[in-house]
Amino acid sequence: MTNCVHRFELEGTDGLRDKPGRGRRPSLSPEQMGALSDLLLGESPVGHGYNTETWTGPVLIDWVDKNFGVRFKKAQIYNIIKKLGFSYQKAKGFYPEADQEAQEDFKDSLKKTPGKPG
Repeated sequence: MTNCVHRFELEGTDGLRDKPGRGRRPSLSPEQMGALSDLLLGESPVGHGYNTETWTGPVLIDWVDKNFGVRFKKAQIYNIIKKLGFSYQKAKGFYPEADQEAQEDFKDSLKKTPGKPG
């Protein structure tokens, strides 16, 4: 509180305005943010050695760490995605990397399981 009073006494109402350059510096440069945006728009995780067709928070965390040497938590990577103008999309139950044959075998094995003795 006293800081506000001192600034007001020294500079008037202009002393109460926020000063530029305050706050924490971004972890990624504008060039790195642009590269991340280009990555999300035009490339598949498979092309970067991941076993998925969709960019997820954990996959992006790993990619950013490997390429830029910056480690983010999951909540922060989603904030970065939003800042880039992208939105989080929920999965619709279809996973391109899933083994369809193994899924069918599993479903068949469930049908053959005997019920409770009566």
